[in-house]
Amino acid sequence: MRRLLPLLATLALAAAQAPVPAPVAAPAQKPAAQCVFCKIVAGTAPSKKVYENDHVLAFWDIRPRAKVHLLVIPKQHVASLKELDDLPVATRAALLSACVKVARDQGILDEGFRVISNAGKDASQSVFHLHFHVVGGEKLREDAITKDPAIR
Repeated sequence: MRRLLPLLATLALAAAQAPVPAPVAAPAQKPAAQCVFCKIVAGTAPSKKVYENDHVLAFWDIRPRAKVHLLVIPKQHVASLKELDDLPVATRAALLSACVKVARDQGILDEGFRVISNAGKDASQSVFHLHFHVVGGEKLREDAITKDPAIR
């Protein structure tokens, strides 16, 4: 936690000092109107929300891979981490801050948690709206990037 605070302070300072680029529509695999995460943001699709502010939303994953498995998403639609620069700096900082906040709120901050973002089909991204998986609450595999034996 002591190491995270200086990083978050640096991000907040950078957000305050950096010019905010105009949002640019990112090419998405599905139009935002059909995106399930955009529907969750709009309140037209169900979710078990755990945190929300002006920039981000966090909720439980419907197919958890760990005891705690939350998703943190920007409210603005961008397809993946590849389009991060299309988000305002304040939203970028809010995404990381929300990951830490929900880990703390779920009681997994001290023992450890993992933040994962899959970007693109080869990374097995299944919903093309930027999202971060916050997982923990149990001992996680040390090697989270081993290839499937069939594709080595």
